[in-house]
Amino acid sequence: MLIIPAVDIKNKKCVRLFQGKADQETIYSEDPVSFAQKWEQEGAKYLHVVDLDGAFSGETKNLDVIARIAKETKIKIEVGGGIRTLETIEKYLKLGVSRIILGTKALEEKFLKEALSRFKEQIVIGIDAQDGFVVTQGWVEKTKVTSAELVKKVSSLGALRIIYTDITYDGTLKGPNLQGMKEVLELVNIPVIASGGVSKTADLYNLKALNKDNLEGVIIGKALYTGDINLKEALSCLQKE
Repeated sequence: MLIIPAVDIKNKKCVRLFQGKADQETIYSEDPVSFAQKWEQEGAKYLHVVDLDGAFSGETKNLDVIARIAKETKIKIEVGGGIRTLETIEKYLKLGVSRIILGTKALEEKFLKEALSRFKEQIVIGIDAQDGFVVTQGWVEKTKVTSAELVKKVSSLGALRIIYTDITYDGTLKGPNLQGMKEVLELVNIPVIASGGVSKTADLYNLKALNKDNLEGVIIGKALYTGDINLKEALSCLQKE
């Protein structure tokens, strides 16, 4: 199971939000690149990078910072936040980004089909849920689409990977929604990455204990920045199993 550190960027800074709320941020660094390099040095194989300004506005806002991360690290990067056009996808891929996360636009079937047709291996579907329903536009718009419906739909359209986030748990350090994660994993056979709420190493074992082969990894954000989880130790513990 991959452990994927998150680097969330807002106003060019590395931040963490509480439940995705723009007005509840903690700034951890003026230079997100330094944290990307730190997680790389500590053994991470992948980084989860989010342009929060892009997620809220629908337009790429931190391309320059993400370009630096791609240039100044050798780690693989997946990027999300405000990616609403095929041109933006191409722009990120040309920077050396490995995977593109589509969230809001994943609900538009025509766009999703075209994106999957052109960039299939490099597209990840980000499904963000609250009370069982998909939320979009930087987690401020609650739709009438259930997360289960979208999980099954994107899989049927040919998506190869999903990131599932329960935003009620995100940034809270109270542990992941294990039951919700289990239900998602049972809906599809494609790889799923868990996100939201991981607060201690025991949470990683609890996710692994779901015993689902398609649980590919887990994204960890706030717990790494507060020191509640030590990345080197977590990677070492999981490798020993």
